[in-house]
Amino acid sequence: MTGTLDPIDVALLVTVALDRLGVLHTVGGSIASSISGEPRSTIDIDIVAALEVRHVKPLVEALAPLFYIDADALSRAVAERRSVNLIHHDTQVKVDLFVAGGTPLDALQLSRRREVDIDGRRIFVHPPEDILLQKLRWFRAGGETSDRQWRDVVGIVRVQGARLDRSYLKAQAEILQVTDLLEQALDDGSTS
Repeated sequence: MTGTLDPIDVALLVTVALDRLGVLHTVGGSIASSISGEPRSTIDIDIVAALEVRHVKPLVEALAPLFYIDADALSRAVAERRSVNLIHHDTQVKVDLFVAGGTPLDALQLSRRREVDIDGRRIFVHPPEDILLQKLRWFRAGGETSDRQWRDVVGIVRVQGARLDRSYLKAQAEILQVTDLLEQALDDGSTS
């Protein structure tokens, strides 16, 4: 492989390994928001995975030839339900692997994931509502200053429109304490 892989190809390298281990996973971040909203380039790949201790060694063995992966960091991430970074050797694309259980949204994202086909490549991604909520959460956590996150949110609202499950969004936004941001996003997305 050379440095010409696109982010979907890099994501697939990880998700195929997770599939082989029977680990439930879903791709979020800008890949999911581009599928549900307005496409844009990505600087990294976000994957939520239901990893357990028993998956650490075989996952490291599967990915080590293609990625920088720190087994100790992965073990800590699994134990603490946090994230760990993987770096694809050939492209230097970073994968943020989020161990499910770290946020109230993780289990919902995994249970609601949807399969999409991108040029013959099958990948599971967050549904529009869950990536919208995740982006709102990140926007809030980042001090509500990221134009990129807000553009993604508004793009999802604009593209999905009436297809969004608004009752689900409102219930989850309340739990995540982003109700005010959701209301603003729904307003901005419907007027832009």
